Amino acid sequence: MLASILRFISKILFRVEVRGLENVPPDDGILIVANHESFLDGLLLGLFIPKKATFVVHSTVLKNWWFRQFLRLTPYLTVDPTSPFAMKKVIKLLDAGKNVVIFPEGRITLTGSLMKVYEGPGFVAAKTGATILPVRIDGAAESYFGRLCGHHLRKLHPRVTLTIMPTTSVVMPKPTHHSFPTAKQRRRIAGEGMRSVMQKMLFQAQKSRTIFEAFLDAIDRYGSNFKLIEDLSETEETYQDLLKKSLALGKLATKVCAPNETVGVLMPNITNTLALILGMNAFNRVPAMLNYTAGTSGMQNACTAANIKTVITSHKFIEAANLESVVANFQNLNIVYLEDLRADFGMLDRAWLMGYALHYPRSAMETNKHDQPAVVLFTSGSEGKPKGVVHSHKSILANVAQISAILDFNPTDKMMMVLPVFHSFGFTGSLIALLNGIKINVFPSPLQYKIIPELIYDRGCTIFFATSTFLSNYAKFAHPYDFYKLRIVVAGAEKLNDEVRKTYSEKFGIRILEAYGATECAPGISINTPMANLNGSVGQLVPGLEHKLETVPGIDNGGLLHVRGENVMMGYYLFDNPGALNPPADGWYNTGDIVEVDVQGFVHIRGRVKRFAKVAGEMVSLEVVEQIANTAAPDQQHAASSISDAQRGESIMLFTTDKKLKREDLQIVAKNLGLPELAVARKIIAVEEIPLLGTGKTDYVTLKQMAETA
Repeated sequence: MLASILRFISKILFRVEVRGLENVPPDDGILIVANHESFLDGLLLGLFIPKKATFVVHSTVLKNWWFRQFLRLTPYLTVDPTSPFAMKKVIKLLDAGKNVVIFPEGRITLTGSLMKVYEGPGFVAAKTGATILPVRIDGAAESYFGRLCGHHLRKLHPRVTLTIMPTTSVVMPKPTHHSFPTAKQRRRIAGEGMRSVMQKMLFQAQKSRTIFEAFLDAIDRYGSNFKLIEDLSETEETYQDLLKKSLALGKLATKVCAPNETVGVLMPNITNTLALILGMNAFNRVPAMLNYTAGTSGMQNACTAANIKTVITSHKFIEAANLESVVANFQNLNIVYLEDLRADFGMLDRAWLMGYALHYPRSAMETNKHDQPAVVLFTSGSEGKPKGVVHSHKSILANVAQISAILDFNPTDKMMMVLPVFHSFGFTGSLIALLNGIKINVFPSPLQYKIIPELIYDRGCTIFFATSTFLSNYAKFAHPYDFYKLRIVVAGAEKLNDEVRKTYSEKFGIRILEAYGATECAPGISINTPMANLNGSVGQLVPGLEHKLETVPGIDNGGLLHVRGENVMMGYYLFDNPGALNPPADGWYNTGDIVEVDVQGFVHIRGRVKRFAKVAGEMVSLEVVEQIANTAAPDQQHAASSISDAQRGESIMLFTTDKKLKREDLQIVAKNLGLPELAVARKIIAVEEIPLLGTGKTDYVTLKQMAETA
């Protein structure tokens, strides 16, 4: 009777919703694991999970008087998670067929994200072979029983959701004739297995929804008055301000394009651009993010591939970016300027916005499905004409959830976003902020190397996404104290230069987390995290992403990486078949990259298939050629390309900004690194600068043309 009364009270106070009850196994002897959001967690699990279980309680928790009263209602076992002997009691319970509830984090989260996962629970799961029932607790951290840092997040009546996931297990590695892991190593591996279970649980518990619905959920969670976004105008705008702009711009977009139409968006990193994207999503228009650094031909080809008839842009932006001649040369495109559209937003539209849409946005939006197209991003065209990469709401939100499950973002953070929104890294990175209550400062150009470090300092930013090239240039102009608050710096889109890693460590005391992605994967494929970091690798695969390696003739170490998961694109729009979707075969995307995956799951990139040269019958990675040059002259920029050679098959050329670099220098470095003579470039060409794409990557198409000319 007491349990029934408490259940009723909990449903009233915390609006508890339980999902996935069908996943609860009928047998006993299960290990129930959950993330730890508040002092309520144990009570909620005891009331709403239909299994009588013994609760494993951290010894420090018993100091709380209220908690001790709740524990009188259920069997419990007090343990110190750092003690190996404490876990033996838990093993005995499971071996006896008892159900056990344990919080692998051991403590209540201070960030709202997953914190350190102790090895003990993983060891218990692996040792007993117990069936694991993961339960995601969501919303309890926002109650007055949570311990989140921001007091503005506390609510009297939060909405708490318990999501019961399908059962799983952690397998203890067995000794083989190749390796004999020690007890300590096996315990660590089992602990990593439990961490993986917890991260996968956080990702899989996401709801099926559209991007705009996720945005509305964020408003409900963090409050309409939460100050969220700031751009070059230096005006900090709230969720409510962004919602108002989104609905207004979305309504304007409906006046120039049809439902489900793909529409070009030619805009910089400003608040209005993100509002336009959200607004178009709300009204079933699909934004196609055009790369304004690609020139008339590049953008025209992108529009052809995606069958784009209308492009939305801004007079102010076109003038500021000197794109008048570029836009003037567009063929068969209807160019619509936001400033001109503003006149079409009449009195009825204003009445609709202020009297209805702002108060009932879920009713005002047009219904859409989460598996329908949400955005079209374009490849750089490094392998020919640009391809339109079509992502659904599901794939974009899946990657947001995957990254949020492994990096501890929270509403006390502030993100500096300089990567352009037409780039997948910038697009998804911006959404991570908007959907997780992270304050974001958007800046229109990543090339302002002097201004950006000062802005990061002035705004107190804690999160920064950039490329290795951009990070290198910021370091040259930044004061050692400019990055004092940065705690998460993620480098992606190109290989992280070792010298850049060293500079950030020594000058700023910052560990750069190297990541790996592809536009086709929205973009996150793997990432190093504070909990799992290995220098030289690009981290472990994001939760829920399958992979397989295909053997490549001539390459012994590693294979061609294929991935499949919810974050993989719907398919391509191709120039030769405009507007027709070409999905990946069986959902597998071929990354085109040669990688190795070590026993701990860390991914090591060896190079792109198309960036290998066959020299004298041997496969040579152009990445290795560049590595040699970077080691020989770390303060300069280098890029390698190859050309046909009648005698050797192919010959390697190195372009460098170091006018003094000699082939003998490269030979000495190669010998010291234990690399073959074939990896030393045959010809060195000094240039003023290495050509770059707008995303910060090396422009290898231009480089190839330079090589052939040379």
